[in-house]
Amino acid sequence: MNKHPDTEQTKITRDYFRFHRSLNHLSHTFGDQWFALKAEAFARFFGTPTFLIAQTMIVTIWIIINTAGLTKFDPYPFILLNLAFSLQAAYAAPLILLAQTRQADRDQAHAQADAKHREDLAIANEQRQIIAEKNENQLLELLQQNTELTMLTKQLAERIEKLTIQIHKKEHPEK
Repeated sequence: MNKHPDTEQTKITRDYFRFHRSLNHLSHTFGDQWFALKAEAFARFFGTPTFLIAQTMIVTIWIIINTAGLTKFDPYPFILLNLAFSLQAAYAAPLILLAQTRQADRDQAHAQADAKHREDLAIANEQRQIIAEKNENQLLELLQQNTELTMLTKQLAERIEKLTIQIHKKEHPEK
């Protein structure tokens, strides 16, 4: 009875991430603590169009409200707005660097896992080539032996034919 490749009996479990598992500890440089994860999420958010559009709208509204005289909490030259930007920059730069460091470590870990995987594939390929060469040599040897046996069989057949002719001549000399 043939088994279909998709049946449970013939399925082979493959672990496609086996080369990456040994490097899992590198996936989070600063650990999985709340601060490290939130800092990375913030850093990623700083580069999104949503953040840039929202910041532009807030600054525009801030300037319009203070220039039009609707309020006087931060009159022109907008010292408080400058302070807010300085504070944002002071935190944004380290958070972005933290996110880049974590990503660089992940990239390096994946590159190392890929390199190890390629090396393992190369070693396996070399082993298969060695086995193929052995098989080829065995086949050539068997082919040579088969050729020799065929030649011997042919010689024996010729010898048997000659002997048979000689026996017939001795038994029936009139022919």
